[in-house]
This record gives sequence, C-alpha cells and structure tokens, in this order.
Amino acid sequence: MEEKEKKEVPVFIKGKLISFTPQNSEHIDLYVKWMNNPKVRIFARWQTPRRAEDFKRWFEPQEGRVQQFVVFELWHNEDKKPIGQVGLLWIDWVNGWANAFLWIGEPDYWGKNIATEATEMLVEYAFNELNLNKLQWGAAVESIGSWSVAEKIGFKYEGIRKHGMYINGKYRDVKTYHISKEDWLKSKK
Repeated sequence: MEEKEKKEVPVFIKGKLISFTPQNSEHIDLYVKWMNNPKVRIFARWQTPRRAEDFKRWFEPQEGRVQQFVVFELWHNEDKKPIGQVGLLWIDWVNGWANAFLWIGEPDYWGKNIATEATEMLVEYAFNELNLNKLQWGAAVESIGSWSVAEKIGFKYEGIRKHGMYINGKYRDVKTYHISKEDWLKSKK
C-alpha cells in the first residue's frame, strides 16, 4: 500500500495542509483499517465491524437515486497520502441543508489543525458551490476535538441531545451545532 499512497491523485479542492480528492476504490483496505481502529471509531458511530465488501458498494452505480451524500478523501499534501474522509450526509437539496462530517483515520495526524482546515474547506464548498443554506454537526460531549473544531470555525451551539449515542455500554450525550450560509458569509467579511 505504501507505493500506492505516494502517487499523485486528482485534486478536487486544494488547501494548505490537505486537499479533497475523490474516494479511491484502491484504498478500500485503508478505509477498513481506519473504521475498525478502536481509537478512530469510538465517537464515529460505527458499532459493527466493517469489511472490504461493505465499502465496495460505495463505488457501485446507483441509478435513479438522488445523491444524498458527498464524500471526499482527505489527502495530506506534504506526505502525499490519504489520512481520512470528509463530507456531507443526508443532503436535503430542496431545503438546502446537510449534516457535515469529518474523520481522520490516521491518529498521527490528530491535533495538527487538519480538521479545522478541512471543515472550513467543506463549509466553503457546501455554501459556495452546492448553494446549501445550513449545515449541522454533532459530536459526543467527550469528543472534545470534534466539537471544538465546530466552535472554532463558527458553528453555533444548539444544545444537548440527551443519550444521543451509545458508546462502550453507556448512553452518551451529544452536543449539536449548526451554521447558516448567512452567518458564514458575515464571518468572512
């Protein structure tokens, strides 16, 4: 896999530290590794083990279905390798909103402002290219890194969803956030 990770990839959106690239079916084994890593999956809501066969379905054509998600690989520009994924889920094209998500599958890249840059890039893409009007974000109260990124870039705290996640035998509260296109554009002036 090391050889494959070093090759150049088609960049969709380029940032300083990372870029958004299309998901790559050659990286399915890497996705499986990330999603089954207890450190990575604990707050990501993956309760069951993932197999390569599960991911292969992501790459199959889905005729007649409205696309309700957009997913990118997070590509580390300097190290030239994929380190996670970012995207929008449950997109409501009529009402203009979606749930934003991000996860860094390589723990060595945690705490390096990559999540902040990636979230800002995702918000820009959602509002300026997809013309969405509102993004939602949720994170377990214990997932300090996740919700602090949301707060840092301007997501507004909505409240606590009591017992919104079941993790390691216990129901956990979830902090919920949103950001509107109007608020995002004001913050950029």
